[in-house]
Formats: sequence, structure tokens, C-alpha cells
Amino acid sequence: MSLINTFSQFESPFSHDGMTHKVYWKRAKGSNESSPAVLLMHELPGMTESCLKFANRLVDNGFTVYLPLLFGKAGESDAIAAVVANSLIYTAQICISKEFNALKERQSSPITNWLRALCRQIYSQPQHQSFRGIGAIGMCLTGGFVLSLMIDETVMAPVASQPSLPFGLTDSQKKALGISPDELAVAKERAKETGLLALRFEEDRICPPERFDTLRKEFGDTVECKIISAQERKRDGIRPSPHAIFTIDFANKQGNPHRCTQEALERLIEFLRERLF
Repeated sequence: MSLINTFSQFESPFSHDGMTHKVYWKRAKGSNESSPAVLLMHELPGMTESCLKFANRLVDNGFTVYLPLLFGKAGESDAIAAVVANSLIYTAQICISKEFNALKERQSSPITNWLRALCRQIYSQPQHQSFRGIGAIGMCLTGGFVLSLMIDETVMAPVASQPSLPFGLTDSQKKALGISPDELAVAKERAKETGLLALRFEEDRICPPERFDTLRKEFGDTVECKIISAQERKRDGIRPSPHAIFTIDFANKQGNPHRCTQEALERLIEFLRERLF
């Protein structure tokens, strides 16, 4: 049985600004009390089983997690062949989609306007009102979306994990953050209050190091860059050129978390608690 069957779905797909997507959510079993909300945006292969396992880890740590289905099907396979095939298919779709800017360096993807509206809808739920705001986690394709979400005052714990847009085909694109100058200016100001946690593997070819250089340049002391070194990767037996910190590259074949990715998860949980409580 797919893990997606353990998640609930909004009574109807969420619509805003001409866009409509399904949204799944889950909170700790048997918990009817208030809890902080976290928006979790899936990666390029889609809402995979490993993404849902990550969501469950957040739920186990006391968060209510919301997962918008931006493309593909919920509960996609983690098999290598499926991941590769889906990545190729979805990359082609994203490049021509009006919701995403795959190559534009200084323009925000239109989907971020829909995501900000979803953040407001989530925070309006009574069970989240006693907290400072909500967390927002983007990964891979959606990693940089967090910067645009920061302009909404409901977002108080932004996390950009291995941001990959715009696709780094040129030196300029590798440095770019995929956000408009106006939104970047607001995000930089808000970061003084919210902070920003950014993560990547040192050897990641999809999320180039130049992008993190830009994050440091633009956000200064307000961004915390956690980079998993090549030495840590080798120590823990993770595949060469890893990318997906919290999903595919999180666990070994026995399902146990790698030491360095577990430490990254622990810092993520700590960051969310620091900012939301």
C-alpha cells in the first residue's frame, strides 16, 4: 500500500490565480491539539514514496505537514528507473509550463503566487494560529521557491534544500536564484526576522556551488548554509554526486538514515522549532 493512503486530502483542490492543485496533509496520529504547520514542496521526480517518508518524519516530530501536488501523481515510485524516467518527462513539461520558469534568472515562477495563497490558507486553520507562522520547505526544483514565499508574512521558517532552478546551463544561471529583484529585496528584509536555512551536498551537480555563493552574498548573516562535505558523504556510504538530502539519499539500502543526512534533519527540525514556537 502506498504511503499516500495514510494522508488526507483537502475537500477540494486548492485554487488561486487561475491555478488549481491537489493538497495532501497529515498530522500526528491521535493528535487533536494545535500544532505548527509545515508546507513541504516535492522534488522533480514528483511526490515520491521517499518524499512521503520525509513528511512522516516531520509529522513524528510534532508538525502538521501539507504537501501540494504540483505535477505527476501522488505516491510515485522510488525505483531508479522510475525516478529517471519521471525526471525526464517532468523536466520537459516544466520547461514549457506557464507555472514554472526553468531557465529565467531574475523572474519568479508564477506558481509561487499560488503557493503563497496556500500558505495563508494553511495558517488560517485554527489549530495553527497559536504559532508564529508556518514553515516552508522546498527541495530541488522547488528549493528556490522558498525565497519567493518569504515575502508572505505567514512564512516564518524558510528552508531551501538543494535549490536547482534556474537549471544551471550557463555560469550566469548557476549563480542565479530564480527570483525577481523586487521579491528578493523583500525576502532579504524578512530574513532578518525569519532567517533562512539552505542545504546541499558539496558534490551536488544539480544545485551548483555558485548558487550558494549568491545566497551568502545576498542574505549575509541571515542565511545558514549547511553543506554536507565529500568526506562526510564517503564516510556514510552515500552514492557519488548525491542530490536529495531528505529523500532518495537520506537512507541506505536497509532503510537506516545516513549519519550526515540525519544530522541535517536534526538541524532542520531545530530550525523549524526555533522559528515557529
